[in-house]
Amino acid sequence: MKSNDYMCSINPMNFAAFDLNLLRVFDALMRERSATRAGEQVGLSQPAVSAALNRLRDLLDDRLFVRQGNEMLPTPRAKSLAPGIQDALQSLQRLLASQAKFAPQDLERSFTLMGADFFSTLFAHQLIERFAQVSSGLSLRFLDTSRGDVQRMLSDDAIDLALEPPLETPDWITSEQLFPSPFQIIVAPSHPLVQGLDASRPMPLDVFCALRWGLRSVNGSVRGLIDDTLEKIGRKREVVLTMPHFASLARCVADGKLAAVVPAQFAKDYAEPSGLAVFDLPFDGPVTPIMMHWHSRRTKDPAHAWLRQQVFELCEPFRSGY
Repeated sequence: MKSNDYMCSINPMNFAAFDLNLLRVFDALMRERSATRAGEQVGLSQPAVSAALNRLRDLLDDRLFVRQGNEMLPTPRAKSLAPGIQDALQSLQRLLASQAKFAPQDLERSFTLMGADFFSTLFAHQLIERFAQVSSGLSLRFLDTSRGDVQRMLSDDAIDLALEPPLETPDWITSEQLFPSPFQIIVAPSHPLVQGLDASRPMPLDVFCALRWGLRSVNGSVRGLIDDTLEKIGRKREVVLTMPHFASLARCVADGKLAAVVPAQFAKDYAEPSGLAVFDLPFDGPVTPIMMHWHSRRTKDPAHAWLRQQVFELCEPFRSGY
């Protein structure tokens, strides 16, 4: 669809008086499926968003969005218009950005990141602090990795960055490695199977396999990368708990009955200060590269490039010593 196809849907008599801000509201509704959240994205109240939607409905002679439960779902007409409107808005944004010198202190924008709670726990507070120091117009939204498919979320502009392991992605997604992520064991030091063990040495394999395990799992699967490694050496473990978040998993481990394998950076910066014992694996475990993924159309967006630089800098401690 061409970026100007949606204009053909507007009566020529009306286009001269057409408010282009209505397209920003339309685009936000397509991404957020909520008048309240769309308003937060474009700086309007929920009643103002509803008023803008009513104007669009009159101009385009279509309901565009219909409420179903707590969501505003797009009609087929809205879905057909969305790519052209999105392309037009982005073209305009690039044109204006190319004419103006980028100044972070002038930013008024909400950035959305998606990733495991590993990130929201360990550096989101530092990122929002940087935002506050640069501009009062900046805000941050952090979505859990279980929120949706990365490719779809980036395509729909629902997120600015996905912080994930390597993914099979199309050419229009650009990726950059943030840091390598090896794994370590966390367990309560009071656990009877680890009392007397030297935490400066790898945990003995027999102890590892005798422990009962918790696993961070978004979909509830009780098998992870560690289980694949164990299978290769003819061993296995018992996973009795899955949790969708690392922080909640660590809280369960702290109760003293379970152990967990978590990213080494999380073990050092969160679990260890919480009083948990940290052990190296008794075998050569996987090392997962953690990547920053974004839509290639954002690569030359100065504000987006500034965001990527902030994230990369904040991950510097995670690249040291691993």
